[in-house]
Amino acid sequence: MADIDLFGLEPQNAALGPELEAAFARVLASGSFILGAEVEALEREVAAFLGAEHAVGVSSGSDALVCALLALGCGPGDEVVLPAFSFFATPEAICRVGAKPRFVDVELDAFGMDLGGVEAALGPRTRALLPVHLYGCPVDLDGIERLAARAGIPVIEDAAQAFGASFAGRRAGTWGTAGCFSFFPTKPLGGFGDGGMIVTSDSQIAARCRSLRAHGAAGKHQHGEIGGNYRLDALQAALLRVKLRHVERWRAARAAHAEAYAQGLADVAEIVVPRLPSAAVSAHALFTVRVQGGERDALARALLARGIHTAVYYPRPLHLQPALAGYGYRAGDFPQAELACEQVLSLPLSAALSEADRARVIEAIREHFR
Repeated sequence: MADIDLFGLEPQNAALGPELEAAFARVLASGSFILGAEVEALEREVAAFLGAEHAVGVSSGSDALVCALLALGCGPGDEVVLPAFSFFATPEAICRVGAKPRFVDVELDAFGMDLGGVEAALGPRTRALLPVHLYGCPVDLDGIERLAARAGIPVIEDAAQAFGASFAGRRAGTWGTAGCFSFFPTKPLGGFGDGGMIVTSDSQIAARCRSLRAHGAAGKHQHGEIGGNYRLDALQAALLRVKLRHVERWRAARAAHAEAYAQGLADVAEIVVPRLPSAAVSAHALFTVRVQGGERDALARALLARGIHTAVYYPRPLHLQPALAGYGYRAGDFPQAELACEQVLSLPLSAALSEADRARVIEAIREHFR
């Protein structure tokens, strides 16, 4: 019996083979390999898909965060509020611009920032809020926007895993001053290497991001500020343009699998399935459950023995990462985030997942807890 892959990238890419090969040949013939017409076309198409005024292609989701923070003027002496449970790139970007990460706890339904914790964390040095749409599920953007407006600070959405998600009918990434996406291969819109995008409806932020991604250039050999090499390759853009045409269909397929998982595991006492905010439509980048009773690792081993691949995203909370030890956080500071790290397990989820394989995963979990 064949293994069940976590992301199902091989069948997805194989199905698009002729389209991808044509895009590759087009770039090869053009002789233009960094930025240029393909990147500009992808930017227009992404902006239209998301409902944003501007999109700026960059080298990765991590660099999208750095570029957006710089464009908003974040730097030494500033604090940026973010959740204690996410991928390391989120606080790393804050540190890279010289600002300080100010962590808050999460709620366990869908792992969004706890709004009470956000309100308590706001202070005179707060320069921005940086919510993370973890696993593709939008946080309570209405609540985040209200807190930000009251404090007079911008919101940067870390939508790395949430391309195609929405909240209250509006796409994730378009609520804040800027939204940052990743095109890492396993993301809902995944490329064939690194890539990212910043979206905004602020023309000045967009212009500054375009300058910052090219070493702060205002023109050829004219550098108005220190930026970086955050440019997107033309080949990645061309291949992503192919995939963009299919992204909503893939999201719908993953959503159907997620709903079936939730129903099939609803009565397993040890498993807690994610509960989305009522106004949220998830991108379903991952289907991540919480496994109670200290059984997470044992379940993962049991599933792997049956050829079912799972993963833990993420096993250590951000405030306890060794690289951030100098900020003075301690174990116990954010108990919900710490509990999540002990319990989360991501199950196989892709548009290519068959109903039979999905049923196999559900039955294997149910059998483990009988």
